[in-house]
Amino acid sequence: MPLRLPPMLPSVDTSEELDAMVRDEALLRPAAQDLCAHLGLTGARLVRFDDGSLPVYAVGGTLVLKLFPGFEAAEGVREARVLSHLWGQLPVPTPRLHAGEMYKNGWRYVLMSRLPGVSLSTAWSRIPAVEQDRIVDEAAETLAALHSVDWKPLADVVGPADWGTFLRRQRAGVLEHHRAAGLPKPWLDQIPGFLDAVRLPASGERVLLHTEFMREHLTVDPQDGWRLTGLFDFEPAMIGDPAYDFVSVGLFMSRGDPRLLRRFYQAYGRPPHDPYQLLAYTLLHVYSDLAWYLREMPAPPHPRLDALAETWFGTDG
Repeated sequence: MPLRLPPMLPSVDTSEELDAMVRDEALLRPAAQDLCAHLGLTGARLVRFDDGSLPVYAVGGTLVLKLFPGFEAAEGVREARVLSHLWGQLPVPTPRLHAGEMYKNGWRYVLMSRLPGVSLSTAWSRIPAVEQDRIVDEAAETLAALHSVDWKPLADVVGPADWGTFLRRQRAGVLEHHRAAGLPKPWLDQIPGFLDAVRLPASGERVLLHTEFMREHLTVDPQDGWRLTGLFDFEPAMIGDPAYDFVSVGLFMSRGDPRLLRRFYQAYGRPPHDPYQLLAYTLLHVYSDLAWYLREMPAPPHPRLDALAETWFGTDG
């Protein structure tokens, strides 16, 4: 029988409504406390995670509670299934699924174990260079292991069903997507011609994709030689071309450093992908924000997409 949410957690139908609710801790905390009571965790200390687009709480010292509104309920189902499938299969830990159910008003929850350590993103600048290199190696080996996992048992909840159809849909909306995100016109005008010139595989090798494989979703233990302690956030998982995962690797793991990206490929065990192909996937990525990347990443020598591809995804230098 589904658990009942308290009346203070209303139905949410749009991203705008969700954004407003995520900022309303006075509304969310009583609901999270009520959920914990239903789950036998009455009185457990709740600590809200500041980042992320969904309400997420540390519960006590060992658990994490994540809430999904009705219009993103499929993501909750997906994360629960992927976590259950991956448990024990990767070189580093992933959260262990404890429970995941439907709630009143369309809301779902996922209760999972909390990974030890701290965010690699916040710790990176404090980590010695030799340990950074080792972490890059271990991260690459982890991604390679993820890509070798059998995805077929997940095909009913993790898509897309057809990679070529997904690419065509993304291509159809690419200009409006980046225009809405504030990408300047000189860059927008280059996108159609650039995508026309890049061949992306509509079929071929398919793997389980994390889609946001980045420092922000990896944890390390500063008390144990900066050991890599986990990989999390599988709600946006997909099944598709393994090159798609190297978008976030280039943007958020190596961050435009060709030496680190080259090292990542070597530890992963494959030659580098074509930088033009990776920039094409960057433009078409579900969560792409080229305008923001241009502010955060190294600037190309010329304001052209081909130069951008080499700057962010090249391995020479």
